[in-house]
Amino acid sequence: MGYEQNYAYRYPESIKQRNQFAWKSEWPLMTDILYGSAPSLFTGKARAYLDWKGVDYREVAPDEKVRQELILPAIGRMVIPVIQLDDGTLLQDTSVIIDHYEANAEGPSVYPSGPRQRFAALLLECFGDEWLVIPAMHYRWNYNEEWIYEEFGRSMAPDAPADQHVAIGKAIGERFRGFVPILGINETTIPAIEASYEALLADLDIHFQAHDFLFGTRPSIGDFGLIGPLYAHLYRDPASGEIMKRLAPHVAQWVERMVHVEQPLSGEFLPDDAVPDTLLPILRRMMDEQLPNLMRTAELTAEWGKASADREVPRAVGMAEYSLGTVSSTRMASPFSLWMLQRALGCLDAMEDDERAACAALLDKVGGSALLDFPMPFQLVFENHRLWREEAS
Repeated sequence: MGYEQNYAYRYPESIKQRNQFAWKSEWPLMTDILYGSAPSLFTGKARAYLDWKGVDYREVAPDEKVRQELILPAIGRMVIPVIQLDDGTLLQDTSVIIDHYEANAEGPSVYPSGPRQRFAALLLECFGDEWLVIPAMHYRWNYNEEWIYEEFGRSMAPDAPADQHVAIGKAIGERFRGFVPILGINETTIPAIEASYEALLADLDIHFQAHDFLFGTRPSIGDFGLIGPLYAHLYRDPASGEIMKRLAPHVAQWVERMVHVEQPLSGEFLPDDAVPDTLLPILRRMMDEQLPNLMRTAELTAEWGKASADREVPRAVGMAEYSLGTVSSTRMASPFSLWMLQRALGCLDAMEDDERAACAALLDKVGGSALLDFPMPFQLVFENHRLWREEAS
């Protein structure tokens, strides 16, 4: 069975079609290039995957020349990571990058074949990518701000004199600092964000005390979803890393296994499509915290769709309510989060009746039954480095 059939994602017809508008170099490269940086959340996700998959690549810092002459003209905005394949094709977005190599590189897959494990892993990728950005950005900008300015300067302008790194880093970092309030991080929510994150660390620590990765001795797509925020911001930033190592040493050890790959392409998923009980609290937290926000984002995206004839979907469709415990606020309603959720829902929709029933039972255990009839406003596709609503047939 082909990869795209197996995972039933509503992408364009093929990886080749997805990239038909991508920028091409005038000559082939010797190896694939990862344009990224050490402090970047999503570069951390991509790098960990490439290392585990045994991909032959080299990492290049996106200096001013790369930003102005390659990324901005091709992608249309400054974003990392970007992969440049050996034929010059550019891939942007970590899920697209991972799926390219899953389809084209040899070796075992990070997508479990068991329906419950595969569905749970895709949910946890969505949770890591789209929800854990909240504690990641809070701890970076409220605990590590001065450090990260210098780090940005050093990583993005490696050839600049050391005494200029902070100034360069501030120029870069001010943009990211500006995302903090629209992510719902404010004086009201900060205590709840920290309480939720510490509780998540405690639950993950119990799990990683018993298991090397989420579903056994092989990392899954869910592990790679979690590693972005938990490594680049919450382990690598010094104040945040001290908190993780003190409160959750087994989580820190999992991070180290993920980013210092000793045996690429190794390990197995648990037999019998088992989802360990130690993962249920993490999935329950996703359903308690993220799912209501996704539901509201779906409503706002549907309203946008009715009011607009555009096919390209905006990066935000307003502000959506969200709650952590008894504390409520609003954060940017991002349709991209719906695309990430759609990856899991597409997997669910493609299942046989008995497989779907097994996943429904899992959702019932964690308070996620609303996902069985999630009100997706329309199908989404990620093409030409943009999010689009699917054209009517």
